[in-house]
Amino acid sequence: MENHNPKECIFCKRDDSQVPLVQLSYSNSSYWICPQHIPILIHEPTKLAGMLPGAENMQAG
Repeated sequence: MENHNPKECIFCKRDDSQVPLVQLSYSNSSYWICPQHIPILIHEPTKLAGMLPGAENMQAG
């Protein structure tokens, strides 16, 4: 799995010195998201367009 992404929330850009981060794997790459923005990933993933590849095509869960 590739990890070319900085260890920061894909949404708010805060790093692990500011907030806890949860690692996620998508399209053979690692990404990070803070607990505050996990609901966006679940319920409104299209808001992550431009931050997570293919998010504009994701369906809400």
